[in-house]
Amino acid sequence: MASFKEHIDFAKLPRHIAIIMDGNGRWAKKKGAMRIFGHRNAVQAVREVTEASGELGIKYLTLYAFSTENWGRPKEEVEGLMELLVNTLRQEISTLMENQVKLITIGDTSHLPESCRDNLKWAMDMTKENSGLVLILALSYSGRWEIVEAVKALGKDIEQGKLKPGSVSEKIFERYLTTAGVPDPELLIRTSGEMRVSNFLLWQIAYSELYITPTLWPDFRKEHLYEAIWSYQQRERRFGKTSEQLNPVN
Repeated sequence: MASFKEHIDFAKLPRHIAIIMDGNGRWAKKKGAMRIFGHRNAVQAVREVTEASGELGIKYLTLYAFSTENWGRPKEEVEGLMELLVNTLRQEISTLMENQVKLITIGDTSHLPESCRDNLKWAMDMTKENSGLVLILALSYSGRWEIVEAVKALGKDIEQGKLKPGSVSEKIFERYLTTAGVPDPELLIRTSGEMRVSNFLLWQIAYSELYITPTLWPDFRKEHLYEAIWSYQQRERRFGKTSEQLNPVN
């Protein structure tokens, strides 16, 4: 069976792909196991998607790893997730270095346990000079939190006379977001079949193409990513214009 990779137009790749990694708990439940079992088995999906993105030449990959709302989950699950994060960073650092992946984070990481913060800083310092794929982990993140924090910082600059209220534009506002300097994702993938964006990159996904797959995240592999990119490339991105405006007939 032919791979969707064979049908991808490498001249029309999205620069930035964002993924809501959903379905770990349901995957574990199907196996009759604890939810943390699903999270542990999701590491392979992260590995494959990161590797495939780098191989294709995708510039940015953002993974929704842990939302601010996730702090409300059972204590043992949260602690297991934090431990998994630390262990995974340690295990995968050599692969990140070998593939020139640069790791950065967005979110209120001050809430993470000290061991997580230390290991994140270590991994980001190790990879900061890498020139390949930029892997962005959204940790203790939510879109509303990000927008509120941006408004606070913007308001402070206006109060201090660094900025005039009338000069505020979309481009200026974007400088106050945690993703400043990163292009908006052209493609947003959500696994597990859920039809919602779950408070993820609310400003940035204004014109993102959505791709919903019933595949649970622990089962997501390179071929699923290729199919998502192929589907994205079949669409006409109009940004409010008409087809006729984009493709005028001479």
